[in-house]
Amino acid sequence: MDLYEYQARDLFEKYEVPVLAGIIADTPEEAKAAAEKLGGVVVVKAQVKTGGRGKAGGVKVAKTPDEAFEAAQAILGLDIKGHVVKRVMVAAGARIAKEFYFSVLLDRANRSYLSLSSVEGGMEIEELAVERPEALARIEVDPLEGITTEKALEIAKAAKFDDELAPKVADVFVKLFNVYKGEDATLVEVNPLIQSEDGDIIALDGKVSIDENAGFRQPDHEALEDKDAADPLEAKAKQHDLNYVKLDGQVGIIGNGAGLVMSTLDVVAYAGEKHGGVKPANFLDIGGGASATVMAAGLDVILGDEQVKSVFVNVFGGITSCVAVAEGIVKALEILGDTATKPLVVRLDGNQVEEGREILAAANHPLVTLAAGMDEGADKAAELANA
Repeated sequence: MDLYEYQARDLFEKYEVPVLAGIIADTPEEAKAAAEKLGGVVVVKAQVKTGGRGKAGGVKVAKTPDEAFEAAQAILGLDIKGHVVKRVMVAAGARIAKEFYFSVLLDRANRSYLSLSSVEGGMEIEELAVERPEALARIEVDPLEGITTEKALEIAKAAKFDDELAPKVADVFVKLFNVYKGEDATLVEVNPLIQSEDGDIIALDGKVSIDENAGFRQPDHEALEDKDAADPLEAKAKQHDLNYVKLDGQVGIIGNGAGLVMSTLDVVAYAGEKHGGVKPANFLDIGGGASATVMAAGLDVILGDEQVKSVFVNVFGGITSCVAVAEGIVKALEILGDTATKPLVVRLDGNQVEEGREILAAANHPLVTLAAGMDEGADKAAELANA
């Protein structure tokens, strides 16, 4: 889950990372009041989970409370890369002498953490990495050791911080890693990390992504979720502990096991090229327990997507037999009743496959079509979606 900047700022403050004061505002009047409280020059910043805010007009400097009012008025409601601004943060201004970059992230390929740092911050780090890769220090971080003071100094030196600055930024690197570890994050990024004209090192902007799989260790994280911005179908799936991701297509997908579901997405996308270019509408992994309740919950979520025109159920019976899956489908359709109106193509394989197919054939539900293989099922689902 990605956090808003103001949420990242609050976490930084919790771990004693140096930050500037910031107050959130949902109206221009609240922005004006925040500016009055902070005093002096402030920066009004759009709170959206995407980059490019400055270029889109989502960050404005205000020298007076009235200017903060006008800035918030201009920013609230702004569409930034498909994200509509509903909240701003009014942050204290800073006199910037130098801008730097720092991040620590999960390096899945190498099963470790990776720190990225540069004495050149403030610009698009992706551009810097491509155009001048030598300016971006990449240092592996042992997950067991983390970023100690010694490791932080190694990172600072690799990023070409001078002898005077290295100890100052190293102290902040250690604290930022404490955020990363303490909050079960997958990314902690500061761009820019600045040195003020007074010589202070400050995290001026922050981005944090936290691992939702660690929710059992982090009960406070539930309060960080923006439920109003969540896709309603994804929210419904989450209530039923379903692994669901909405996509922009017409063929609903249900499978058991992430690998099988990913393969199903590819096969459906390929088959769809012959049938009007239809595509998968979602990723939905029901896991090992394809009970009637689980299957009904999955179908309810998928059928609630207006874009879905057909559903492809692709299940390999392992620990859960195809008999249990077939019975689950039949009972799920009974539970859903008249709300189930879209055709289902079902492909079963594995444990007790013949018995499972016989159960579906005997039920003879008008919406269900049996497919012998995955390619055949994907092709039929794509055909039905295009009909």
